[in-house]
Amino acid sequence: MTEVRKAELAASLAEVEERIARACKAAGRERDEVRLLAVTKTFPALDAALLADLGTLDLAENRDQEAGAKTDEVAELRPGNGIRWHMVGSLQRNKARSVVRWAAEVQSVDSERLADALAKASRSALESGQRDQPLDVLIQVSLDDDPKRGGCRVNELSQLAERIAHVGDIRLRGLMAVAPLGTEPAEAFERLARASERLREDHPNAREVSAGMSNDLEQAIAYGSTCVRVGTALLGGRGLASP
Repeated sequence: MTEVRKAELAASLAEVEERIARACKAAGRERDEVRLLAVTKTFPALDAALLADLGTLDLAENRDQEAGAKTDEVAELRPGNGIRWHMVGSLQRNKARSVVRWAAEVQSVDSERLADALAKASRSALESGQRDQPLDVLIQVSLDDDPKRGGCRVNELSQLAERIAHVGDIRLRGLMAVAPLGTEPAEAFERLARASERLREDHPNAREVSAGMSNDLEQAIAYGSTCVRVGTALLGGRGLASP
């Protein structure tokens, strides 16, 4: 059964890699400019382990409650695997201490209060030896300025970026966004590209642009995405929560 699943994942991975390669070529970009982030939420730890076996070492979760147990299980299944875990879902401040235990990067920072909580948790983890590097973070941008969807408003990015840059023990790496439902993805990603360009004027190391998922990764790459977050196209439409 494991070999059957591994073959399924390998086939899906090949298809996604081909899509990324074609999109990069169409945009006049090199393939290595775009990182593939496999979103393993709701899928079992074994799937994550099999993706690692296939060379996909950037994996993402969107709920701390699921991710904490899953990352531990994957570490047991594949010790020393080199996997780099990312948090891409909405995050509450009271989960900061838990998240810094397993995540190398949090892509969903959308407020100064969350940035402060993550910085404090990262500092504590560094002092206790739970981490050996500061936490990397991306600011989640709201591309339609709808507070119900989460994300920092574009006109508030500069203030949040400055807070992250000066709070210590977390490192600003760039921006993350989701194309809003009911809008043209290309328009949303163009707005994100402009926001990223402005951010880099004051924070030149914040070069990451995490945008594009299974249905719109081509449009995101055309507008400069450096990281596509793919779940369904890799793992399928339905998954079982990790035990």
